[in-house]
Amino acid sequence: MKKAIAFTILLAALTSCSDSDTVQDIQTPPETGTPGTDPTVTTISYTKNVKSIIDANCISCHQSGRSAAFRPLTTYAEVKTAVENANLLNRIQLQNGQQGLMPQGGRMSQTNIDLIVKWNTDGLKEN
Repeated sequence: MKKAIAFTILLAALTSCSDSDTVQDIQTPPETGTPGTDPTVTTISYTKNVKSIIDANCISCHQSGRSAAFRPLTTYAEVKTAVENANLLNRIQLQNGQQGLMPQGGRMSQTNIDLIVKWNTDGLKEN
């Protein structure tokens, strides 16, 4: 009798799954979270995602009165210009020990690099 009840419960559990859910539906959560930590987020913008990375990794040198003041990275326009005209993407993607790596203190995380690259690919949106 116990085996029959257990079998019935198991059978009910297996047949209660909806066949309308595809593997894609199950594996792809709704678009929420933070780009880089949640791969389903697709919109990258300077204000929401890139500014904090630049502030944490670049402006200690790239601002007025600092060693790299000649190439400030304190505003959207300045960072956009650096991506478009000053080889910023290539420099942040260099490996530790390679000439020209930015930031000079060591390579930032691959997640941050990927976000900046995606921001460029997405059209360098501000907001």
